[in-house]
Amino acid sequence: MRTDMCRSSCAVIAALMAAAFVHDVPAQQTAGRDRDLAAFFTEWRAFQQPKIADGVPDYGQAAMNAQQSGLAAFQRRLTAMDKTGWSIPQQVDWHVIRAEMNGLDFDHRVLKPWVNNPAFYVTVFASQSDQPAREGPLAYGAVELWSYTFPLNAASVERIGAGLRNVPKLLDQARVNLTGNQRDLWVFGIESVKEQSEALQQLLPRIADAPASLKADVQRAKEATDGFAAWLEARTSSKTGKSGIGVENYDWYLRNVQLAPYSWHDEVILMERELGRAHAFLALEERRNASQPAQVPVASQEEHASRFNAAVTEYMAFLKDHEILTAKDYMEPALRAKIGRFNPGPREFFTEVDYRDPEVMRTHGYHWFDLAQMQHEPHADPIRRGPLLYNIFNTRTEGHATAWEELMLQAGMFDARPRSRELIYVLVGQRAARALGDLRMHANTFTLEQAAQSASANTPRGWLRLEGNTVRDEQHLYLQQPAYGTSYLIGKIEIDTLIAARRRQLGDAFTLKRFMDEYNAAGLIPVSLLRWELTGQMPDDVARMLAPAR
Repeated sequence: MRTDMCRSSCAVIAALMAAAFVHDVPAQQTAGRDRDLAAFFTEWRAFQQPKIADGVPDYGQAAMNAQQSGLAAFQRRLTAMDKTGWSIPQQVDWHVIRAEMNGLDFDHRVLKPWVNNPAFYVTVFASQSDQPAREGPLAYGAVELWSYTFPLNAASVERIGAGLRNVPKLLDQARVNLTGNQRDLWVFGIESVKEQSEALQQLLPRIADAPASLKADVQRAKEATDGFAAWLEARTSSKTGKSGIGVENYDWYLRNVQLAPYSWHDEVILMERELGRAHAFLALEERRNASQPAQVPVASQEEHASRFNAAVTEYMAFLKDHEILTAKDYMEPALRAKIGRFNPGPREFFTEVDYRDPEVMRTHGYHWFDLAQMQHEPHADPIRRGPLLYNIFNTRTEGHATAWEELMLQAGMFDARPRSRELIYVLVGQRAARALGDLRMHANTFTLEQAAQSASANTPRGWLRLEGNTVRDEQHLYLQQPAYGTSYLIGKIEIDTLIAARRRQLGDAFTLKRFMDEYNAAGLIPVSLLRWELTGQMPDDVARMLAPAR
């Protein structure tokens, strides 16, 4: 785990980096810096996007070489900024931009998704992600079908058609670009491509009244997708390489992109600890609750609608009555809109939990609060207003949603339903088991199939079934996006640490409501940076992480 060998030097680094904020800074000067940094951020984001040729993003070798060469100039300009006198939020924004640039650098040096990952070229999506931006590395120009209202109006017909007309051209380009030899990414990427085909097939009956031109666009996109899947399958036998990035690269990515103050080895220990804790606590809960009746899953659409709506009502009342946070008008509608419909089965992992007590997963539904806040109360800081690139937000979003489950357990939400306490530790166990798959796939000690088998075997109650879709879909995401699988519990650990730090600072003045209000106001940035900003102090581990590499 992390050592204290550089504790004194890190304290010096932290003091030097924090020295700028001990003096009052004129508001006009601060506002000027904000404008300058925001302008640089806008320029950077425009550069980060691929060049568009004939309506399609260009991921060819020449275009990517040119982008990689141009990145160095942006990095030099960022490094050259004089941060003397900058406030903590301004310095945090600087580190966010640096992390995004490091993400693009890592894409070019290591991941190369346009070369190695067929799923990168999937651009048609039927369902909404619960994250600020869709998970994983993906080509520019997604067609988010879920975002449209059917029947379509003329403007929507044109937007969807324009996006779908680019699909065949992008997939033609993919056949040239995909020269990598990473077998697991190739094999499981084929399944993602087939999911795009299914999304297009399901779209056809929904546009029965749409112009014939749109139906033709859908059909051509589907034919191109099916042809691409066949092309991939024909080349599968030639793909023999490993798909993990290796421990050294994983360490670099954690520190410089995800801004997580841990190493690969640290995270293995932490995830093994969480897995053991989950199983131990579950065993104790089951023993304590042995006299309680077993939970019966939802069994019909009528019961589903009744119990899920009641769960939202009860959950929101708990948050308000216990002064957990300031409940905004948009929160309850955001949760209620995601209730969905009954699925008779077979049940996937999260349905096993959700159908036994719908209130449990409403806690993880904090994601919908985050997205609603982005829509209804956009952050004043343009750097924090939209989603960060490279899923850098995940310790805050996935980490918080995971932390919130157990925090609400400790706040008493499930006191009247003690069997539901068991479900929380089933969830912790599943997150730890799949995180270890992430870590071992990238160390190239597990294939994706071995990671799926291990996650299934180590998840309590056998609910993460190998016969289901969830277990492999999750590991496929983590193989594409390093450190995503660990972000749930690493973020949870970081949030627990932040709550403890604010409790120590505020003493009797600390309340969870006060904490959550300032926490939500800070935006969806890595929790390591939230610790610095909300406490006003840079912890040693964050100082070590942010210190310039030697």
